[in-house]
Amino acid sequence: HVQLVESGGGQVQPGGSLRLSCSATRYTVGRYCQAWFRQGPGKEREWVADVARDGTTDYSDSVKGRFTVSRDNAKSTLYLQMNSLKPEDTAVYYCAGRDDTLCYLGPSYYAYWGQGTQVTVS
Repeated sequence: HVQLVESGGGQVQPGGSLRLSCSATRYTVGRYCQAWFRQGPGKEREWVADVARDGTTDYSDSVKGRFTVSRDNAKSTLYLQMNSLKPEDTAVYYCAGRDDTLCYLGPSYYAYWGQGTQVTVS
C-alpha cells in the first residue's frame, strides 16, 4: 500500500527556517498532484501548497513568498522549504497525494496522507 512519511519538523524561533520532507513508497512522485496541508490547534486542516504533474506550484496567501514546495522524483520525495516562520505557522504539517494530475484545495480530494510532523514556532 502507499506510504507517505513526513520528517523535518521541530521547534524554531520566529524568523527561522525548516525544511520538511515527505518520502513516498509505492507512489510515483511527479506523476500526480501532491500537496502540503497543516492543522493548527483547534483549527481545521488547511491547504498550504501543491505541485501538479507539470510542475506548476500554488500556495495559500498566508505562506506565499515564504514557503516553497519542490520534489525530487528520483528520490521519491516531496519537500516544503519554510522560511521567515511565524508563530501562526505552528501546526502539524501533512503531506498528501492524489491519483490524478490536477490539484485541488480540499483535503477530501486526496487519497493518501502521511502521519504528520509537528512544527512549532516560538
